[in-house]
Amino acid sequence: EEMAGGTFTISNGGVFGSLFSTPIINGSQSAIMGMHGIKPRAVVVDGEVVARPMQYICLSYDHRIIDGRESVTFLKSIKEKVENPERLLLDL
Repeated sequence: EEMAGGTFTISNGGVFGSLFSTPIINGSQSAIMGMHGIKPRAVVVDGEVVARPMQYICLSYDHRIIDGRESVTFLKSIKEKVENPERLLLDL
């Protein structure tokens, strides 16, 4: 009963230049996902350091509703869809 009507919010701090933050859920929310600015960052690809566009995405959630395993699985799913949008469009 206490969690009835809970919501999920997406916060886009990236439009304001945010590179990283931890969103805080409000009392009526089950979770909030924070998306941040996309910036070139150094990564290793095939043994070489190269610049790639990267974005931090974080999820804060009520542990009474959502377990850690489900939250990580959800974030991995978002990552895969962002990296391969054709899979989302083709329903693969």
